[in-house]
Amino acid sequence: MKTPHTISAATAGTWTLGDLTVNRIGFGAMRLTGGAAFAHDGPPGDRGRAIAVLRRAVELGVNHIDTAAFYFSRLRSANELINSALAPYADDLVVSTKVGPARDASGGWAESARPDELRGQVEENLRQLGRDHLDVVNLRIMGQDSISEHFGALSDLRAAGLVRHLGISSARPEHLAQAREIAPVVCVQNRYGIDAPDGQEMLRACAAHGIAFVPFFSIAGEGREAGAVRTEHHQVLAVARNHGASPAQVRLAWILHQGTHVLAIPGTGDPDHLADNVAAGALRLTASELRLLGTVANGGATKTP
Repeated sequence: MKTPHTISAATAGTWTLGDLTVNRIGFGAMRLTGGAAFAHDGPPGDRGRAIAVLRRAVELGVNHIDTAAFYFSRLRSANELINSALAPYADDLVVSTKVGPARDASGGWAESARPDELRGQVEENLRQLGRDHLDVVNLRIMGQDSISEHFGALSDLRAAGLVRHLGISSARPEHLAQAREIAPVVCVQNRYGIDAPDGQEMLRACAAHGIAFVPFFSIAGEGREAGAVRTEHHQVLAVARNHGASPAQVRLAWILHQGTHVLAIPGTGDPDHLADNVAAGALRLTASELRLLGTVANGGATKTP
């Protein structure tokens, strides 16, 4: 996309997480800690560059940052980087975090948290971020059929003032129903993208209830934590050429076109990629382009090397 003179996350519009208004283009902090997410023994990311990216994101109007205490590598912690870069926090900056998964000191995945252990995870996020409450906490569902006990524990922390709003992640529609019986749900974070259409049912459920739908891996696709390692679909490349845009920008624009309740949280440790991601909020796709891209989402895609 021909980069506009003024790049602002506000061009994508806004949505509310409870009583908190955020621009629909946000930032995911997972990739700040190193070259590969969760690569505890890999080369650490450059600390100064990560801090500069966070500060630049806020300068570009990003006011919704997604993070977690389990986003860390051998020498870097996403929460600590956010704290160093952005504290004292602006009043309109919303930091969302996740609890549920657990990693040990060596970086390996440990058994996920029991309901009675969630308070400790919330307090760890508070400590790392240097805050006395968390704006949004998402329960990352780790395969369980019922989340009532876990979500109930988070609801108690909300009542105690440690958490302002609650969401769920990697959830099925029945999980959303269970959670809504216990406390208000302001967002659902699920994997969803132009070639990962399994989230359609949750996308619609969130729209019906006025809940933000926050997809992850929207750019990475099948690359997931490793990043965008795919051979790109020819439909995406064609639309990118139409707009002088990158395929990543087209993917983000497609996500934002799926509903006004959809929030994007692309992550990067590269300041140039950051600007491109934020600029994607201004990319307006035509009806014919959306139909073309829909053939990818509907499984009718072929790929171009």
